[in-house]
Amino acid sequence: MARKKSRRLEDDEIVSAINTTPLVDVMLVLLIIFLITIPVVNFSVPVSLPKERNEVRESRPENIVISVDAQGETYWFDAHLSGSEALVERLKAVAQQSPQPEVHIRGDLDANYDSVGRIVYACQRAGIAKVGFITEPPSRS
Repeated sequence: MARKKSRRLEDDEIVSAINTTPLVDVMLVLLIIFLITIPVVNFSVPVSLPKERNEVRESRPENIVISVDAQGETYWFDAHLSGSEALVERLKAVAQQSPQPEVHIRGDLDANYDSVGRIVYACQRAGIAKVGFITEPPSRS
């Protein structure tokens, strides 16, 4: 019986070494997954992205200037417009001219994007070919 007790004590000893085999297996699997998925991320649909440019444009008298204030009200030059349909009707008349004048949009800094988007949509509905945005250049300091 003394021998049986000594064998049990030997079997119950604490193993202080860490088995790293499962860790290495998991790391190799993750490495393989990353090596397979990285080329998919890098090769997406080939598109030609536009380059940033600031062109100084001279405002011509025939150009149409539409302004949006901070409350979302729309102005044709200095005249207030009652709604989107009035804007579309005026733009349709301008679209018939030859050569077609450009439409310049002046949006207030605090105006919602929705207000400016409605003007762009009205230009599209009326058939205006050239739409631009008037901005202030950044300060040089």
